[in-house]
Amino acid sequence: MKNMAPIQLKKLRVALVHDFLREYGGAERVLEELYAIFPQADIYTSVVYPDRLKVHWYRMHSWNIHQSWFGKIPLVRDYPSMFRFLAPYIWESMDFSSYDLVLSSSGWFMCKGIITRADTLHVSYVHHQNKFLTYYETPDSWQKNAFKRMYANIVGPALRTWDYIGGQRPDVLVANSKETKRRIEKYYRRDSLVIYPPVTDPNVNLSEKIRCTSDYYVNVNRLAKPKHVDVLIQAANKLGITLYVVGQGKEYGYLKSIAGKTVHMVGEISDLELGNLLFGAKGFLFASVDEDFGIAPVEALMYGVPVIAYDSGGLRETVKNGENGYLVDELSPSAFVSAIRKFEKTDWETLSKQSHKGARIFSAGEFRSNIVHLLAEQLRSYK
Repeated sequence: MKNMAPIQLKKLRVALVHDFLREYGGAERVLEELYAIFPQADIYTSVVYPDRLKVHWYRMHSWNIHQSWFGKIPLVRDYPSMFRFLAPYIWESMDFSSYDLVLSSSGWFMCKGIITRADTLHVSYVHHQNKFLTYYETPDSWQKNAFKRMYANIVGPALRTWDYIGGQRPDVLVANSKETKRRIEKYYRRDSLVIYPPVTDPNVNLSEKIRCTSDYYVNVNRLAKPKHVDVLIQAANKLGITLYVVGQGKEYGYLKSIAGKTVHMVGEISDLELGNLLFGAKGFLFASVDEDFGIAPVEALMYGVPVIAYDSGGLRETVKNGENGYLVDELSPSAFVSAIRKFEKTDWETLSKQSHKGARIFSAGEFRSNIVHLLAEQLRSYK
C-alpha cells in the first residue's frame, strides 16, 4: 500500500467499526461522515436498535451493517452495560482479515480493541475513554449503588487491563479534542492526533438570524445524570425564562416533573425541527460534566447562538468567555442564574456574530478534509 495517492482511497476495502447503534449523537455523526468518505465500507457493530434510533434510522437503514453475535441474543442485547465484560469477546470474534483499512469509532464499549492483520491499517477515532473504568461520572451513577460497586470490583480489573491492551492495537489514535488527547495519554500512554468531530454547517444567513431571534433558550442532550439538565431547569424556573429541552433519556420523567411553566420538554425531534429551534434561539445552555468535546453547543454556535456552559472538559476549547458565550465555574442553579443575567446585559448581536464566525473550524467539511489527509499520509508510509 506504499505510495498510495489520495484518489485511491475509494478503491480500498474498508470496514467501519462502531460501539453500537442505539441512539443518535455526536459519535454517530462521526460514523456517518466516515461513511460519506467511504460509501463502499462495511459497518461492524455490537448491536443495532432501529426502534431507539427513531427518526434517525433512515440515515443508516441502507448500510451494509454486520451485527455481532451479542446483538442477536434476545434480552441480553438490551443490556450492554450489564454485559460489558463481554466486550473483549465481541470485538475479538470479528474477522477483518479481508480489509485494507479499518476505522473504529470508539467510546465506552471499546471497539478500538478489535484485531486486524499486520498489513491492515487500523485508525481509531476515540470519542472518550471508558468512563466506568476510569471513575468518571456515568449515566447510571454506579458508585452510589452497592450492587453496581460490587459488580465493578469484579469485572473492573480484568476489563481495565483489556481496555489498555485494546488501546495499543490501533496503528493511529485520533482524539476528538485536546481534552480527550490528554486522557488518551494518561490511560493508554499513547500520543494521538486531534481532529475535531464534524458539525453540520447550516449556512445560516446571519442577518436574518439576528432579525428573527426570539427570547428563548435551548438545551440539547441525552437526558442522563452527567448532563445535569436539572440545574438548567432550576435556573430557568427561578428566572422565568423560556427554555426548550431537546432529547430523550432515563431522566426525562424526573426532569419533566421539576420543569416550570416556561420550560418545555420537547423530546426527540428531527434535524429540521432542531434547526428551526436553534435559528430562533437567543442562547444555548449546557451543564454537562467532563464532556469530551460537546458537539451540541458547537451546533448552536454554528447557528450564531451564544453558549452558556459549565466550565468543564472539552467546552474550554469551544466556548470563550465574552467572545461567543460564558463559562460557568460552579455547577449550581444560582451560578447559571448569575451567568444568564450577565449574558442578558451583554451586546448579544456581537456575541452572535463571533459565535457563528468561530464555529466554522468545526464544520463537517473540515472534518472530512482532515481525515482524508491523515489517511492518505498514513497509507503512503504504511508497510
